[in-house]
Amino acid sequence: MDTKIKVGVIGVGALGRHHARLYNENDKCTVVGVFDVDFEQCKKVAEEFDLTPFEKMEELAEKCEALSIAVPATLHHDISAPLLEMGRHLLIEKPLESDLAKGRKIAELAAKNNLVVGVGHVERFNPAMDYLESRKAENIFIEAHRLANYPPPRPGMHRRGTEVGVVLDLMIHDIDLILSMVSSPITSIDAVGIPVLSATEDIASVRIHFENGAVANLTASRVSVDPLRRFRVFQSDCYISMDYGKCSGMILKKNRIGIKEKKVDLDEKNALAHEIDDFVDAVTKTIETGVLHKTKVPVEDGLKALEVAIQITENLTMHNEKHGFTFK
Repeated sequence: MDTKIKVGVIGVGALGRHHARLYNENDKCTVVGVFDVDFEQCKKVAEEFDLTPFEKMEELAEKCEALSIAVPATLHHDISAPLLEMGRHLLIEKPLESDLAKGRKIAELAAKNNLVVGVGHVERFNPAMDYLESRKAENIFIEAHRLANYPPPRPGMHRRGTEVGVVLDLMIHDIDLILSMVSSPITSIDAVGIPVLSATEDIASVRIHFENGAVANLTASRVSVDPLRRFRVFQSDCYISMDYGKCSGMILKKNRIGIKEKKVDLDEKNALAHEIDDFVDAVTKTIETGVLHKTKVPVEDGLKALEVAIQITENLTMHNEKHGFTFK
């Protein structure tokens, strides 16, 4: 009996194309096909990976057990809700949604229908974060920098990710990581952010205080010249600096005679491939056992990150309004 689950991809732009490719390379699933509102793009990707293009999303979903949703964040609920009502397991690209109420509705539908819903916080699958996860016991201060170039133009469409501000576009990756590493309620958030080339903030800086005394500083920009993805953690006896773009880092640890430095070289791996494999495994186990098996980043975690991201965007908006900062 063929135990491979049947999967499809909805939205095959810059990121969805890679979902299609990696599902196609995964021997635990069978790719039924792909769908995109731009049928020419859909046919192009389908031809590239020898897949079937679908003109209607519903026709693809009817033939699948699980699907990836890689459309703009503002459409996540509208695309996901009917699929969840159909009983389909979903891997939804980050953020879970751009609207908190709609994000909560997705989580409710997943729970109501006992379905696997993973959220594409792909940095959880980065080998640098695997290392930090193993040493998260005493995180006192965390600092994250995520800097990127402004997205290139797309004919007839908004620049990728700019349907939301940089907090929901980029910073939410680090919000999710920090929430996974600090098991304590947030007590306060201070945020500032400004638009540069978009209608919403393109640069943001945030300081988060936790009840247990931990503090996190986050900086995100999508108008930087030099890309950077760095995560630094200060613990009681050491300092860990990880560059999860280069999959390398350094540990400065206290010992009996002073400070010892150790370089950390991590094997590179395709984080998205591991995320997709994790989703396929969770869906397969759920179907086989009838018991819900969650992904590494389940919908509940995606919702928590969204809640904090919305708090941050509201906080920086209030900051700008309070001080009379206006932008054209």
